[in-house]
Amino acid sequence: MTEDDFLARRFEAHRGHLRAVAHRMLGSAAEAEDAVQEAWFRLSRSDTSEVENLGGWLTTVVGRVCLDMLRSRRSRGEQPLETWRPAPSAEPDPVRDALLADSVGPALLVVLDTLSPAERLAFVLHDLFGVPFEEVGGILGRSPAAARQLASRARRRVRGAQAPRTDPARQREVVDAFLAAARDGDFDGLLAVLDPAVEARSEAGVNRGAARVAAGAAAFAHLACAARPVLVDGAMGLAVFAGGRPERVLAFTFAAGRISVIDIITGPARLADLTVEEL
Repeated sequence: MTEDDFLARRFEAHRGHLRAVAHRMLGSAAEAEDAVQEAWFRLSRSDTSEVENLGGWLTTVVGRVCLDMLRSRRSRGEQPLETWRPAPSAEPDPVRDALLADSVGPALLVVLDTLSPAERLAFVLHDLFGVPFEEVGGILGRSPAAARQLASRARRRVRGAQAPRTDPARQREVVDAFLAAARDGDFDGLLAVLDPAVEARSEAGVNRGAARVAAGAAAFAHLACAARPVLVDGAMGLAVFAGGRPERVLAFTFAAGRISVIDIITGPARLADLTVEEL
């Protein structure tokens, strides 16, 4: 195997993730493919012998390419025209397909189009793909604190736009049922309120699927006993308080009357970005 073949194989291992990032950033399949292809061109022209984390390096490159494309689109007043769904791959790849499926929520893309390019990049890379603010700030040419503020502003706008789509009373019922089941270690009760494709996202990573998320929630009954229903940036959630301040927050996203996403926030910096109101 030649060195070029080896590099191409390493790149292909990250292509699905890069495509997912680019599509969330751009909302266009064609532009996402262009951004990924540009990342390959830059990789093939670069000396990566000192790069320890190729996936992170490529994500940064795609982020910069997408940022340039968004800024260019804004300057020309363009909007993406397509609504795209991932076609089945010729060679089944569950990991890649999951990333693609996660990248194409049409309602979210509509909201993301209202954000500035910098807000969109900060929110997508950090909140949806877990890129640290230090790296996000490097892409934007801003400090980590400024990147955090951009993501926080985008997060509030996204949640504010999404919240009216679900009945608040129903949200409260679901959260109360989730909390009761977590306190009792009631696995079946948790499954009843979780979307089958639910994601639990934290600083440690992403847990996918109702069974895995329910098992994780049931294992933390001691924390559930201390949790209280709250509004997190105006949306339903749970919080554990210490000294009058939230030390752990769960922010929920709902789909078809069930919990579809749980954002678990424990870092002091991220907690400070949230508006948490007790009910």
